[in-house]
Amino acid sequence: MRKAEKNVPGLTLLGRGATQYPADYDPGVLETFVNRHQENDYWVKFNCPEFTSLCPITGQPDFATLYISYVPDVRMVESKSLKLYLFGFRNHGAFHEDVVNLIMKDLVKLMEPRYLEVWGKFLPRGGISIDPYANYGRPGTKYEGLAEERFRRHDMAGMDRVDNR
Repeated sequence: MRKAEKNVPGLTLLGRGATQYPADYDPGVLETFVNRHQENDYWVKFNCPEFTSLCPITGQPDFATLYISYVPDVRMVESKSLKLYLFGFRNHGAFHEDVVNLIMKDLVKLMEPRYLEVWGKFLPRGGISIDPYANYGRPGTKYEGLAEERFRRHDMAGMDRVDNR
């Protein structure tokens, strides 16, 4: 059994007592750690059922379940920093499509994963729900092909079908 690690290089948020929540969107709160299984392809999936952001026009809150899935390479996102990053959207005005693309781009820049996708399942407002999806596969690799295939087949019956409504 591996002993609990108290000090992982580069992590400042995990295990700290008093958590400071960001007042707005800030990708600078994201932290990474080294993937100990770089030789393996495997999925990491975050389910974020309490995501909120603000409508940039009305200032009203928008509620969603976010699904963030990725195949890591060298770096992985630390989950507490991801939670704080996502919390920062609570006071940030952005359209649903912008939110999903911002998150995807920030995480790609942060981790340089083999593959990553972000799917926002926003609750209806005014009788319409919006479910933006964005993905990334490392260019010139099999993950680029995976991104193309998953994008083409996204939201088809039986493939990663989820419903928060």
